[in-house]
Amino acid sequence: MSETGNAAQMPLSGIRVLDLGRHLAGPTCAMWLGDLGADVIKIETPGEGDHGREAGPPFFNGESAFFLSANRNKRSVALNFKVPEGQEIFHRLADTADVVIENFRPGVMDALNIGYKTMSERNPGIIYCSISGFGIDGPYANRPGLDQIVQGFSGLMSITGFEGGEPVRSGLPIADLLTGLFGSYGVLAALQARERTGRGQEVNTSLLESMVGMLAFQGVRYLNGAGSPPPAGNHHPINAPYGVFKASDGYLTIGATGDKRWPALCRVIDAPEFLEDERFKTNGGRYDNRLLLADMISEKMQAKTAGEWEALLNEASIPCGPIYSIEQALEHPQTQHREMVVEREHPTAGTIRLLGLPVKFSETPGDIHRVPPLLGEHTRELLSEVGVNGPELESLANAGVIGMYKEGSVTSAHDD
Repeated sequence: MSETGNAAQMPLSGIRVLDLGRHLAGPTCAMWLGDLGADVIKIETPGEGDHGREAGPPFFNGESAFFLSANRNKRSVALNFKVPEGQEIFHRLADTADVVIENFRPGVMDALNIGYKTMSERNPGIIYCSISGFGIDGPYANRPGLDQIVQGFSGLMSITGFEGGEPVRSGLPIADLLTGLFGSYGVLAALQARERTGRGQEVNTSLLESMVGMLAFQGVRYLNGAGSPPPAGNHHPINAPYGVFKASDGYLTIGATGDKRWPALCRVIDAPEFLEDERFKTNGGRYDNRLLLADMISEKMQAKTAGEWEALLNEASIPCGPIYSIEQALEHPQTQHREMVVEREHPTAGTIRLLGLPVKFSETPGDIHRVPPLLGEHTRELLSEVGVNGPELESLANAGVIGMYKEGSVTSAHDD
């Protein structure tokens, strides 16, 4: 059910991933691997599933937009791995796997007898990716960590927003999403290392480490004596003019940085006097006076609409663009041309639109070959692959250790 395309031709064809992730960081990590052809097996609690299934609104015929966004290209097994019988089934699945991904608190997997040590003893080639809020050790290792908690803790919210205003979170769960990306980056590197050594290893990352790692020049400026940076507002924290400017009918972004683009901007907006102003002679001066300069540029830009300025600035090779809504961005011809919006048929939600793959390959392209699975949709199929059939399958279902999808619910094995 619900498979299209040819996963056998994708970069990670032949790689099997067990996805124990919940909510967003772990599932996103596994999804990136599935996009590249890995066989991702999503292991969920019978009767409940990943809590992301209930996150919302909105829902589309009962399917959460949150869940749909992070769980394409996976098969779902409903398995209670908190009981010994479920742990044994997990071991059998892990014996066939290349990668395990989990984002429970440190120590939980070890307590359930499915941690890295146990798995690597059974399968020395296993790559075990652990994702946590604050890291697998250290004084805050056992603290619960959610996306916005770490956005604040990492310093990100202190540089987002405007000076004198309240701290501002990112409009996306950026800590979760980046941690998922860093987790997949680590898994891919470990797979490459295994090609040389023949052995797997543990890969771990956290929301905190991902966000601190992305502080980039803002972090480096503090570390080398320039102090904590203030909120950046809508203008670049190093270069100017580079930010949001107001035209007669709305806003657009402009990046007229450097000694070539700055004079070009002055010519386009008919402001030759700006070039003679001592305050704006150097990038440093333009940066120090960036808010004043932004007001002066915006005053000049009242002469035309944002669309008219966009055309003129692009003609002059000055980077600029409109500030779109999500609707405008996703429906734009360039976004559509780059296949960043795709349609697939879902067994309960009907035709759904999903975000496309941001990385393209000339020879082994990825694909959305499976829509996000129904809870327990592939339990029978996958357990059969590891030799669980007939009376054993039915016994496990009757005991609540496994569940299988049927007509909108997770049911026992003898319901066909």
